[in-house]
Amino acid sequence: MMSKQKSQDILSMDERKLSILVFALFFSWLLAFPFEGQVLYALADKWGVEVSQMIFGSITAHFLGLFSCGYLIKTMKAAKWLMQFSILFCITGCFVFFFAPSVLWYIFLLSSSFLAGTCVAAWGYYLKSATPPNERIKTTADGLIYSNILMILMNMMAIHLSPYVGLAFSILLLGGAFWGASRLPDDSYTQTPMCISQTVKIVSPMKPLAFLCLFIVVITINSGLMYQVVNPAFAHHEWLVSWYWAVPYIITLYIVKNLPKKTNRTYILYVAIAMIGLSFIAFMTMDRSAASYLAVDTLMLGACGVYDLFWWSILGEMLDLDKNPAKILGIGLSANVLGVLLGGLLGSVIAATDARGYNSSVLALAIVFITIIILPLLHSQLSKLLKNHTFLVAMSEMLPAERNQKIGSFTVLAQLTERESEIASLLLKGRTYKMIAGELFLSENTVKTHIRNIYAKYNIQSKTELIHLLMETEHSSSR
Repeated sequence: MMSKQKSQDILSMDERKLSILVFALFFSWLLAFPFEGQVLYALADKWGVEVSQMIFGSITAHFLGLFSCGYLIKTMKAAKWLMQFSILFCITGCFVFFFAPSVLWYIFLLSSSFLAGTCVAAWGYYLKSATPPNERIKTTADGLIYSNILMILMNMMAIHLSPYVGLAFSILLLGGAFWGASRLPDDSYTQTPMCISQTVKIVSPMKPLAFLCLFIVVITINSGLMYQVVNPAFAHHEWLVSWYWAVPYIITLYIVKNLPKKTNRTYILYVAIAMIGLSFIAFMTMDRSAASYLAVDTLMLGACGVYDLFWWSILGEMLDLDKNPAKILGIGLSANVLGVLLGGLLGSVIAATDARGYNSSVLALAIVFITIIILPLLHSQLSKLLKNHTFLVAMSEMLPAERNQKIGSFTVLAQLTERESEIASLLLKGRTYKMIAGELFLSENTVKTHIRNIYAKYNIQSKTELIHLLMETEHSSSR
């Protein structure tokens, strides 16, 4: 017979897999349709409609949805409701595109894009609750990998079969996302308000988040340039572009997520910076053959894979520094969309220079190299800021044995009851309430009561404050 602990572990794992499934299904639709997706372009080509302004408005609406979500919802229950409503609205909006272009195209595209932004940001609650901090890089990598694979399938259907086939498949995926979202939990534990101890210094995540956002914007300006300058130059290789475009990105995500934990990812980031520069040099010097496309796209999308996983993983770890993970994830991802918007605007200006007899590739390359010069400076400053965050650095840099030893010594010094010590140790090791209940053969409500008592003894109100207290205790005892 399966033990209760194994049953709880499987339940927690299923919640994590379910959260990845919902993200991948919904995000694939976002990439293939409103976010400069090939399904939308194929529909526009069928009807001879110019959609550049429509797409710019769609991306702007998506930015606003991401940025505002954290200010609109405050609980996991509200996040689940918003995700379900957003997905249903997007399904409804898709049916409008089976008919001839009308003002409804614009209305539903803008509305769906805004709600899609809120939906992705709200998913931050489930990234936080279903995955321990040190595993979130793998969860985000899996979500991005699966969503891009599905996006490729939709693109190929829309381009090689019919735009309506791609659209119908996207609706099917949204239906799967709604089914998964309806089965996500909505019973997050909200701590009762307490007075924060004056001896515990809580560092606000806003300053490093601001620098991370600046870093993301600079990086993704290159993505906007790619959409406007590089992709159109190879549009004549329709079959190859329809499926290979995201392949290097997917492969890079898979490789980076499976690197040993001791790997210094800073070096990989700088390699990615060099790859971006080389990709634009190749674009400027090579012809427009299929071989040239393979070289340029492999370098550029491989670098994008490294970039995206780098800042997605940081955002994932930062979720525990704020009570509202939708705010952290939404603001961070909105920086990505802002970079795409700025890059797209620059790309449009660069493309317009061809009419004046200038070499647009040279101008694009100049912008890329400016960003390459800025990136190391931003990364250096970001690294210094993150070192001030105990949760992101001090705990994550410890080996598991060392971290467990420090947690154990803390619970002894804290003079908690034996049961409270067990629960505090498991909580600090990243266990969820359900996992703790399973390991200790307790009800989830009992676990919540014990955690509330632990927080009351230290006059704190969150796990983040408990971690800071752990590190301060360790620092004091070492003097």
